[in-house]
Amino acid sequence: MSPTSLTESPFRLDETAVLWVEETLARMSEDEKIRQLFCLITYDDDEQALTRLAREVKPGGVMCRPMPLDACRRAARIMQDNSDVPLLLSANLESGGAQAVTEGTALGRPMQIAALPRERTAFAERLGRVSAREGMAAGLNWSFSPVADIDFNWRNPITNTRTFGSDPDTVAELTAACVRGIESEGMAACAKHFPGDGRDERDQHIAPSVNDLDVEGWDRTYGQVWRRAIREGVRSIMVGHILFPAWERREDPGAGREDLLPASVSRAVVTGLLREHLGFGGLIVTDSSTMAGLACFLPRERLVPMTIAAGCDMFLFTKDYTEDLSFMKSGLEAGIITRERLDQAVTRILALKASLGLHEKQRAGTLIPPEKAAHAVVGCREHRQWAGTVAAEAITLVREETGVLPLTPEKYPRLLFVPLDDRQEGASVMPTDTRQNERLRCALEEAGFRVTVFRPAPGFEGMMTPVREVTDSFDAIIYAASLATRSNRTTVRIAWAPPMGADVPVYTHTLATVFVSLDNPYHLIDVPQVRTYINCYAGTDDVIRGLVDRLLGRAAFSGVSPVDVEVGGKFGF
Repeated sequence: MSPTSLTESPFRLDETAVLWVEETLARMSEDEKIRQLFCLITYDDDEQALTRLAREVKPGGVMCRPMPLDACRRAARIMQDNSDVPLLLSANLESGGAQAVTEGTALGRPMQIAALPRERTAFAERLGRVSAREGMAAGLNWSFSPVADIDFNWRNPITNTRTFGSDPDTVAELTAACVRGIESEGMAACAKHFPGDGRDERDQHIAPSVNDLDVEGWDRTYGQVWRRAIREGVRSIMVGHILFPAWERREDPGAGREDLLPASVSRAVVTGLLREHLGFGGLIVTDSSTMAGLACFLPRERLVPMTIAAGCDMFLFTKDYTEDLSFMKSGLEAGIITRERLDQAVTRILALKASLGLHEKQRAGTLIPPEKAAHAVVGCREHRQWAGTVAAEAITLVREETGVLPLTPEKYPRLLFVPLDDRQEGASVMPTDTRQNERLRCALEEAGFRVTVFRPAPGFEGMMTPVREVTDSFDAIIYAASLATRSNRTTVRIAWAPPMGADVPVYTHTLATVFVSLDNPYHLIDVPQVRTYINCYAGTDDVIRGLVDRLLGRAAFSGVSPVDVEVGGKFGF
């Protein structure tokens, strides 16, 4: 890479920073360069493990999973103090600082931001600012966000509320605003997942997903999202394990099914589309290399070096570091990666570090901010206030049956509460799945309702609970669904209780029935008979307070749905 390219967007290095990049690269051995390609992971602040990681493994970066603020700062300090070349330290800061530190602010999921009735762009930028401020307070410098995917397919188990919705114009605008917020605070943003997820219903963790658009259709939708992010100065982009057949066949008209590859190992997509067609000059990192969406395509000894050969600059995570390092070295020796390509990749890694001023902060001993300042930022009043606004104003009344709301204790003193969560499936329960419903139940009791939690009666046909027993005992029914999308979960649908779907909403004509989704906005697919339906997009304490206020008529519903919850009406009535 030429020095000129380092002085231009997105790195914009000055002469001193360019010199640092060039001198650092020049004194690196081949082994040290290869190690810079790896971005590894830590879950805690184990001093012995992190010291060894920094001194002996010497990766280019490390991603931190959420931990307490002091633990994250300690982990960052241990790694930086023991690294010759300062590290890129990252986190999945998609919805605020809480995804880096446990005391952080959950400002709002992207779909919550998109559901706001006003100031969406301002809040998308605030999302970026809060994520960057709180992440940097913990010693981090690289945000694996924003999510630039478009939620075209309601069945997709990964995109969902992590996206800014299904409208390409909205996604482009809010993605750019979030990038602007992150970058303006001095942290590097990493938009993901190129060339764009959300078209099919597969989870990249267990199978490669496919973006099935033609080139023109992609250009009008995902293309505009990526162009806006690049114009906004995003310094890095994460490439997903997503096939884009139309582009690959444009580059190679004779490409057969067996020639198509996930973007993360496709030179046509990474170099041809992202680098050359879109003109992106920043750092490119793969999505997690442990995902089956990549691993099932090629033998690992080939796919590891092929990611770099395709044009990616960093390799995210490993199955086994020693083995993957040997595969990367073998790929260089075999010519899969050329030495020129290796130098290009490492130059961009160093350039990103220099653009963040890490080399200067390392000399000054300021890579980790002062403790007092960090504690003053994380979870501060301003951030919490913004989070409260997002939580309350995004709540969306999708359907309303005349006369049902407001739901007050005077009007409906006896509530039947039907929690819908992972317990129905016998699956391992994520902490938020049941606690969200429990917090909502408690909030309703505190509001003055007499709440009874539904329990299915034993028996089958001819032995089930009489209708009158329900209608005589209760004044209204609230369904609360807490079923969030997550990796390795291929569907997010309601599994009804036995016998014979004992908790299905069958009393909508005889009792006031309200259905609340605390996560997935598409549950109308499974309850089209429900006539009062509310989407919350998250189940935080702020959301639950805002929800109860709106159920009781203390505040008005104001959210605007960022997705088509009726799925084009194809399922419905």
